Amino acid sequence: MDSFDRMEAVIAQRRATPQEGSYTCYLFERGLDKILKKIGEECAEAIIAAKNGDKAELVGEINDVFYHMMVMMNECGVTLDDVCKEMDKRAQKICNLKQFHVSDHDT
Repeated sequence: MDSFDRMEAVIAQRRATPQEGSYTCYLFERGLDKILKKIGEECAEAIIAAKNGDKAELVGEINDVFYHMMVMMNECGVTLDDVCKEMDKRAQKICNLKQFHVSDHDT
């Protein structure tokens, strides 16, 4: 079981059996709006860490983003397996560059 699988299991366990003092349980109690707000905050912090070139800070912030995304996934009924299956489909695509529509703005 890899780190993502372990984290998914812990998050599911916290939701099924709430524990006092658990941050994960707190997020579930507050609901989707709070979870989404935290994802936004953590994404912004990851962007700043990347801009500042601080690898250690960036790794920590990416982990925070992943964690909060996984809480959201659980709240919304999405599993890692669902995401991995989609990623596998996308990885099989060749020449995945989207074609952009070019407009003639002179007419």
